[in-house]
Amino acid sequence: MRAGRRLLDAVAVLIALITVFPIYWMVLSAVKPAGEIQSLDQKPWTLHPSLDAFRRVLEVNDFGRYLLNSVVVALVVVLASGLVAFLAAVALTRFHFRFRTTILVTFLIAQMVPIEALTIPLFFLVRDLGTAVPGVGLNTLGSLMLVHTAFTLPFAIWMLRGFVQAIPDELDEAAQLDGAGRFTVLWRILFPLVAPGLAATSVFSFIHAWNDFLFARTFIISEADNQTLPMALLVFFKPDENDWGAIMAASTLMTIPVLIFFLVVRRRLVAGLGGAVKD
Repeated sequence: MRAGRRLLDAVAVLIALITVFPIYWMVLSAVKPAGEIQSLDQKPWTLHPSLDAFRRVLEVNDFGRYLLNSVVVALVVVLASGLVAFLAAVALTRFHFRFRTTILVTFLIAQMVPIEALTIPLFFLVRDLGTAVPGVGLNTLGSLMLVHTAFTLPFAIWMLRGFVQAIPDELDEAAQLDGAGRFTVLWRILFPLVAPGLAATSVFSFIHAWNDFLFARTFIISEADNQTLPMALLVFFKPDENDWGAIMAASTLMTIPVLIFFLVVRRRLVAGLGGAVKD
């Protein structure tokens, strides 16, 4: 029994090392001197760490603007998708109406469609929508917020639906017998119990919006002030020679907000993995 446990622990450690190694190599490449990065004799360490790559990244014009745009888009997507997904999950679980199953299947099918296949149709949709609704057309952050929210909703609704289903209907009925209205039941009873699931979906929504390059490249065409952080990486891709040190440094800086966001919601996230309602 102990031998089997030790074998499982060894496998878990091996998987963790394989998972963490690309991150370690990214950070290592960010602090390596340019000569060591371009050397054919690569080593998993450096004796001469340097922060020059981070300096070059921070000296990029409007880097702070790119960072702020990414933060705004990611946070709006997290809040919007979480709120809409929570309300939709409650409606699909607590209420019985026609085509409820059809709607759920539609959400499932939407997750199966590759994003690349929808990029061109979405481009024309956003372009036409911008003429009718200001702030959501091409070259606006609103277009990124709208598209990312739409893409994260199917996953969020399916996941939160399971959390809402795990909450006994008797809780709703008991609260209503005590005089609570539907709004009170929704926000004072259901919302706190579904909060762990919201934490789990918020991590997915944040990463999806934060790391996006395809939509940012497609919808933000000529408005430089509305570029997001992944677009800043293009500055270091050059026709003659790429600045890999700066690319790795920028990637490292992009990872830090994700880690911070994860640490903020990690307690709720762990609780969400264990289930929505405790026995």
